[in-house]
Amino acid sequence: MRKSLKAVAAGAACVVAGAALYGAGAATAGQSTANSTHEPYNIGLLVKDIDTYYGTTADSNGVYQASPDSPYAKDLARIDADAKRYIDRAARKAHHRGEKPAVVFDIDDTLLLSLDYEKRYNYTYNPTTWNDYVNKADRPAVFGSPELVRYAESKGVEVFYNSGLSEAQRAGAVENLKKVGADVNLDADHMFLKDKANPPAYLKDCATPGAWNCTTVQYKGGTREHIEHDLGYEIIANFGDQYSDLDGGHADRTYKLPNPTYFVS
Repeated sequence: MRKSLKAVAAGAACVVAGAALYGAGAATAGQSTANSTHEPYNIGLLVKDIDTYYGTTADSNGVYQASPDSPYAKDLARIDADAKRYIDRAARKAHHRGEKPAVVFDIDDTLLLSLDYEKRYNYTYNPTTWNDYVNKADRPAVFGSPELVRYAESKGVEVFYNSGLSEAQRAGAVENLKKVGADVNLDADHMFLKDKANPPAYLKDCATPGAWNCTTVQYKGGTREHIEHDLGYEIIANFGDQYSDLDGGHADRTYKLPNPTYFVS
């Protein structure tokens, strides 16, 4: 479930605090939310902190962009540098053992930045406006993400995508990823999206045709299990901006990317 900024103000305020919360490696047990009798962090101040973190500015077309000199960009650069070193080592080891190494990427705010949508709609979520935004296929890349995708491919690592986007949004996602230069394995065999009408058999414990009951962790963890157990890959790294992208196992290492604008349980 995607929650608005107002619902997670105190938790997000902690997220903005600094790079320490975004370090590479295994994710912690979960992202805490406010549960206190104390006054929560002020929403107006939180928005200012978020803008400072992203270095948010509107370009000549009125589109909100993150700054390449922002704390956000610097956090991403540190994560990407660590991930590249790790992928290089892990890929060589996997190939030596005769394994098929793979990496898995979430899409929203892991590869494609949604800051303009969050700003434009005041950090709230509406399925109609979100669908229109996704299908415009005009989101900028999360800094460094296309390069990381291509780097993994260059090391002989199979690239997969594991996203909460729906099948109806597939064309927009593919077009957008091509635009930003993440044009690697964008076919249906590598890009897993939610198909609530006809869910795959490997999600049978939580989804049947017309009855989708999977949590984000069940959906994403079940998909990674399918990649490993059914397709025969060893997932050496899993990348996401939400802890629910990363929980559920079936990845040797997880990388939590920064995103203080919304929370997906």
